[in-house]
Amino acid sequence: MADWLLPGAFWGFLILYGATMYLVSPRATTAASFYTGADGHGRAIGTVPLTLSIFISWIFAKSVTNAANLGAEYGAVGAIAYATYWLSIPVAGFVIFYLRRRFAATSLAGFLASRYGRAAAIAFTVAVLVRLYNEIWSNTAVVGGYFGEPGSTAFIGAALVFTLATLAYSIKGGLRGSIVTDVIQSAVFVGFVALLLFWVMPQHGTGRLLATGEWRLGAGLDLLLVAGLQVFSYPFHDPVLTDRAFLNHERRMLTAFIVAGVLGFVAIAAFGLVGAHASLEGVSGSNVPAAVARSFGIAALFAMSVVMMSSAGSTLDSAFSSLARSLAWDLPALGRHVGDADKRVGVAVMIVFAILGNLPMLAGTEILKATTLSGTMVIGLAPVFIFGGVQRHAVNFHLSFWSGMTLGALLAAGWLPAWLAIGDGDYALLLGTNVWGLMLCTALFWLPLRAEGEAVASAETT
Repeated sequence: MADWLLPGAFWGFLILYGATMYLVSPRATTAASFYTGADGHGRAIGTVPLTLSIFISWIFAKSVTNAANLGAEYGAVGAIAYATYWLSIPVAGFVIFYLRRRFAATSLAGFLASRYGRAAAIAFTVAVLVRLYNEIWSNTAVVGGYFGEPGSTAFIGAALVFTLATLAYSIKGGLRGSIVTDVIQSAVFVGFVALLLFWVMPQHGTGRLLATGEWRLGAGLDLLLVAGLQVFSYPFHDPVLTDRAFLNHERRMLTAFIVAGVLGFVAIAAFGLVGAHASLEGVSGSNVPAAVARSFGIAALFAMSVVMMSSAGSTLDSAFSSLARSLAWDLPALGRHVGDADKRVGVAVMIVFAILGNLPMLAGTEILKATTLSGTMVIGLAPVFIFGGVQRHAVNFHLSFWSGMTLGALLAAGWLPAWLAIGDGDYALLLGTNVWGLMLCTALFWLPLRAEGEAVASAETT
């Protein structure tokens, strides 16, 4: 009976999920509603739904898997290290609060264009588009993995049905629909995660799980330090997060970002403890959440699939709406008035990326080897946005941005020397690259201004 019951339950929930999201998603009747999340009367989204949207849209399906896998490898240290990335959310909130207050910024691309020129805004936009592109296939592949083996008919069929269902309500509601459905996805996610933790936590107790791992560089502490450095740059290349920083009053936005960041940190750390449980129980595999769920039976495996579908859905619809906003709203605004934006252009963008974005999944690319821009590649964004209110020469942006991109590419290619490493763990070279790289990008960012100041001082003395 279980041979057909579980697949039937999976497909039943997938169909119910798609139908429910389409029904509850409000229809965006104006470009402003489609691209900025306002309702039909032009009113901004409320603080509570905005908070829940930020919370769930940044809990990617592959991130949940990574959290549990790191918990299995490094215990609570690995879980906390990965959860540290979610502190990026309040960091982004504070920085964008300042940019909105000081420069009346309406988007990050617009801010860059006004401070560093259109070339800087375009380079930045290309970088975030690559990230959004990869968010599509890596999340649909997570869902497909609960229906069948990669490349199988069930795997591909489920991934494509999930894409079509998400695309349908994304086209209907745009960014506002994404935020409204995020509220439901948050409730589903939290409810089923609580159910999973109810099964896992009593096995060893919270204290025992938190005591797993060792606080040393080679045992996950190096990853925690990497995350601590990247929180100052990582969030800015993700429009799924940053788009939501321009949808409400500055103070309400900041409140939403702080609360969502804390909730995200707790949720990811808690899910990482599922991996710690796996380590104590001797459960292994490349997909620890699924392996742990299977060890508890069919009901737990179904609950885990619901968690993955809800987190993947919230990220996928956010990716569609952010792609539409970036290409049909933000970029045109650099050269003409945003009022000229057409909703149909955004719809076309969503359809094209839904097709192209699934090609890597059809080709069999592995989820955890997603070719997304790494956090190291964007470390050059830290000085750009944090000190952007002081420094405004175009060369400052390009020196910092492209230095970070180059270091990230060299790291990914394995071409950086071993002497850059700090420590001797798996993330030693990653840590060293981020420490020295962030120092380099910051120094290069300030270099032209320092040179200009010295020239002025020399002219004054003569």
